[in-house]
Formats: sequence, structure tokens, C-alpha cells
Amino acid sequence: MMNRLLAAAIASAFVGGLAACGERPQDITYKQGTYQGKHDTQPWDNEPFKGDQKAWELALKDRAQSQNEYKRTN
Repeated sequence: MMNRLLAAAIASAFVGGLAACGERPQDITYKQGTYQGKHDTQPWDNEPFKGDQKAWELALKDRAQSQNEYKRTN
């Protein structure tokens, strides 16, 4: 009984050791001069503003003013 338990422990340690050796290389290949990331859109191109830059700027100013404690207390 003890020999089987010892053999099972050694076998599981061996299998665990082999599993740790299976790491793939994580090198990234870059193409010189090209951007490979996600292309961003303008912030005012999103849903509430639908491309209206002026409305986006006004909403930003309004938000900043509502966070101003001096303006809120007067």
C-alpha cells in the first residue's frame, strides 16, 4: 500500500514537472514602420454625439463646471 502511494506521488511530481516544460516562446515580431494596434476613433464619434464635435466639447465643459465646488455653492 505504501509503495503504491509513493509511486503515485513520484509519478504525479514527474508529470507536473513535465507540464512546466511546455511553455511556448513569447517573442513578438514587429514590422518596422507599421502600427499594428487598434485604430482609435475620435471621442465625439461615439453614440451620444454621432460626430458632433461642438456638442461633445459643450458636454465636456458642462461636466467640468458641475464638478467645480465653487460654482455649485453659489
